Amino acid sequence: MKNVVTKYGALCGVQKQGYAVFRGVPYAKAPVGELRWKAPQEPEKWEGARPAKSFGPRAPQADQPPGSLYHKEFFADEDFLPPKSEDCLYLNIWTPSDLAEEKLPVALWIHGGAFTGGFGSEMEFDGAEFCKKGVILVTVNYRLGALGFLAHPWLTAESGRSGNYGILDQIAALKWVYENIANFGGNPTNITVFGQSAGSMSVQALLLSPLAKGMIARAILQSASGYPSGIGRDRSLTEAEAIGQAFTERCGASSLEKLRALSTEKLAEYSNQFFVESMSKGFPYSPCIDGVVLTQGGDEAIGNGCLPDIPYMIGSTKNDIGVTPKTLENGGFSRLYKACIGWSHQNEKLGRSPSYVYYFTHSLPGDDSGAFHSAELWYEFGTLHRSWRPNVEADYALSKLMIGYWTNFIKSGDPNGDGLPEWKPCTLADPYVRGF
Repeated sequence: MKNVVTKYGALCGVQKQGYAVFRGVPYAKAPVGELRWKAPQEPEKWEGARPAKSFGPRAPQADQPPGSLYHKEFFADEDFLPPKSEDCLYLNIWTPSDLAEEKLPVALWIHGGAFTGGFGSEMEFDGAEFCKKGVILVTVNYRLGALGFLAHPWLTAESGRSGNYGILDQIAALKWVYENIANFGGNPTNITVFGQSAGSMSVQALLLSPLAKGMIARAILQSASGYPSGIGRDRSLTEAEAIGQAFTERCGASSLEKLRALSTEKLAEYSNQFFVESMSKGFPYSPCIDGVVLTQGGDEAIGNGCLPDIPYMIGSTKNDIGVTPKTLENGGFSRLYKACIGWSHQNEKLGRSPSYVYYFTHSLPGDDSGAFHSAELWYEFGTLHRSWRPNVEADYALSKLMIGYWTNFIKSGDPNGDGLPEWKPCTLADPYVRGF
């Protein structure tokens, strides 16, 4: 196939029927050794055509317990589990184009996983169906757990900030796409950033960060964000540093040098243990207001209109995080569901366009998990054929519908299009929510 030339060298991907995929593309240097807990650095240039045929390693993380919902759902097939490594800063590109002049819309996907797990090549993610709709899909790996989100006075003294390394990775990936995607047939001025769970919290962080200004044309936020607060909350650098100090005590490290000297395996072990011990108090690893990557919290920014004035899609699932069976039995809705509507209404109050709000209620076949947190992913990426579930014609029809809406929004900021039932924006006068 034809090689694609980037700022750093040529890439040779894999040609499929109607599209090409470039796997394991380095967007930054390996964050190892002295680069552990440093901002991502530009990758080295290379000579010749670099093979881009295998997905890159996933960030160090704990495996999902066998028999658990998410292990069975997304991680049981070892063919879709790349090795773990601190050398994890890679992205993947699916493009229908072989012409650099096409200027196709681009979608950058940020995976979820509580900032401690997940990767961009999970079995439910794929760009084939997006390519059929004329959309380029990019997925990204980023640093997780303590490696991605450790804040500590040692690190702050060294670099003037700490705690947001995983978000800095995502910004570096976004910048790489912005600077290079034209050579894959993409339009750098038409990039939609979207994500689910911690990925949605990440999207919100990118929208807030002055370091990502001007590179995002629209955004889709799934099962995490809203106004006021979705499932996350704002965290100051001081609070994050206190969590980091508790972590280093758990590690028994008396200095930054000794912390950096820990092996990847030992550090990951401590990171996972600390996550389990701390979860009752909320995510120990998450973005913080460090004054550089993030200068204010989400509610403050949304409240005063500091988020970009761009089109938004936002939503949640019926059995999402924080939803109790009793709430549903009584016909109620979660705080997250209400916060998604609040997001749209706040935009309208600020004189901006209201958002498109969705609510995924479809119970997945095969068990009684319902429309659980992450249930929509099979449908929006068109990968039901990889699922263990006994999907029927109605499931595939729902997937086709959602792919149509998502790709239309990515193209123009409006999910509506030929052959699709009307999806109205969620306004103060008509708080419409599109059910799936």
